[in-house]
Amino acid sequence: MKISIKSLYNWYRNAIQNPKYRWWIILGTLVYIVSPFDLSPDLFPVVGEIDDLILVTLMVTEVSQLILDRFKASKVNTTASTTGTTSNQTVEVEAVAAE
Repeated sequence: MKISIKSLYNWYRNAIQNPKYRWWIILGTLVYIVSPFDLSPDLFPVVGEIDDLILVTLMVTEVSQLILDRFKASKVNTTASTTGTTSNQTVEVEAVAAE
């Protein structure tokens, strides 16, 4: 069984974007970061901190992306409700050739 870094990254990203598991993944990441039991122990000066820094970076990136997406969605909904139109509305137009 071969597990690549990219497959772990994709799993983490998909899991944190799923609303059902989002808070469990964030909580698990925080517990792993403060836990003394790591894949690479924190006793080693640089190597022990690398996995923690990678997870913190990944978690902050994904959570900030979720917050930005939610902010953009609420802004679009607010704009659509004030103008009375929706952004998903399709407009059909007939093209006429110019002579």
